[in-house]
Amino acid sequence: MSKRQKEWQERTPWRSQVSPRSLVLGVLGAVTVGVAVLSMAVSYNVLVPPFGGWAVPTVVALDALWVVVQATEALAGSNRSRARRVQYAGIGLTAVIAAIPTVDLALTLSRAGGGFDLAVVLTPVAIVATKGAWWIVLPALGRRTSAGTREAIATKRQDVADRLEVMEADAAHRIELLRVAQDLQQRVTEAETEFRLAALTSQQAMTAQLHAKAQTTAKTIAEKALPALVAQIELPDLDGWEPSAPALPVTPAVTPVTQVSALTGARPGTPVTLPELAAVTGVAPPVPDEPMDDTQLEVLLRHLRYSDDPPRSYRKARAMFRAARFVASEERARRVWSALVAKEPATGAGGQEETDEVEEEADAPA
Repeated sequence: MSKRQKEWQERTPWRSQVSPRSLVLGVLGAVTVGVAVLSMAVSYNVLVPPFGGWAVPTVVALDALWVVVQATEALAGSNRSRARRVQYAGIGLTAVIAAIPTVDLALTLSRAGGGFDLAVVLTPVAIVATKGAWWIVLPALGRRTSAGTREAIATKRQDVADRLEVMEADAAHRIELLRVAQDLQQRVTEAETEFRLAALTSQQAMTAQLHAKAQTTAKTIAEKALPALVAQIELPDLDGWEPSAPALPVTPAVTPVTQVSALTGARPGTPVTLPELAAVTGVAPPVPDEPMDDTQLEVLLRHLRYSDDPPRSYRKARAMFRAARFVASEERARRVWSALVAKEPATGAGGQEETDEVEEEADAPA
C-alpha cells in the first residue's frame, strides 16, 4: 500500500468498513423500502372497501414480507440452494402485490367514464422493476469480503488497469510513429523520384547535345584532318570535385586521322599499343593465327603503319604482318591498306608513292 493510500484511509476510516457491495445493497434496499411504502398505500386504498380493517395488516404483511425476502436473498450470498428458495418466494410475492393495483386498474378502465390514479399505474411497474433489479444486481456483486481482501483485490485491479493503460499508450505512440514515418517516407520517395526525373532529363538533354556535336565533329573530321593538339586538350581540375552519378556513356563518333596519338589523346612521342588502339576503335585486339574481320585488320595495319615516324610503307608493314603470324589474305590486306591510305590528307608525292607501291605489289606474281 502506498503512503498516499494509507493517509487517505487514516482520514476516512469509515471507507475501510463500508465496501462497494454494501453501498450498492444499501441503495437498492432503500429503493425497495420506498416501493413497498408506495405499494402499501395503493393496496390499502384498493383493499379497504372489501376488507375493511383487515386491509392494513394484509398490505403490511405482504410488503414487509416482500422486503424481507429481498434482504434474505442478499444475505444468502453464494449459497445457491438457499438463495434459490427465497428467489422463488420473492417472485411469488412480487406477482401478488403487483396484481392488486393491476386488477383494480383493469376494473376501473372497464367501467364507463371511470378515472384512474397515476400511482395505481406506477405501482405494479415499480414492484416488478425492483424485483428485476435484485435479480440482476445480486449475482454481479459476488461474495461479501473483508477489508483486507477488498484492498488486495483493488490493488491487483489497479495494477492491471495501469498495465493496460500503459499498453494502450504504447500502442497509440507506435501507431503515431508509424503514421509519421509513412508520411515522411512518402515525401522522401516523391523527392527522390523528382530528383531522378530531373537528372534523367538533364542527361537526356546533354546526350542529345553531345550526339549532335559528335555528328558535326565527325563530318568536319571527314572533310579535314583533326590536328593532334585538339585531342590533347585536357579538362581543368575542379578542386577534386566528383559528380554524384556517372555521366551517360557516349560512343565517340570520331573518324580516325593520320596519327595514332590523335585518336587516343596520347602525348607526342608516346607509343600506342595495339590493344589500346583496338579499345579506342571498339573492337577486340587482333590475335596471331586467328581470323580477323575488316575492322580488326584495319586496326592492325594502322598500328603497323603509324607506330613509326615516318609511317611505314606497305612492304615493311606486310613483312611485320607476316612475321607476327597474323592471318589475312593478300587481297584483303591490299584493299584495307589502300582504304587506310586514302583517308590520309593529300601529301603530294608521298601519297602517290604509297598508291603506286600497292599497285606494284598487286601486279607482282604471287
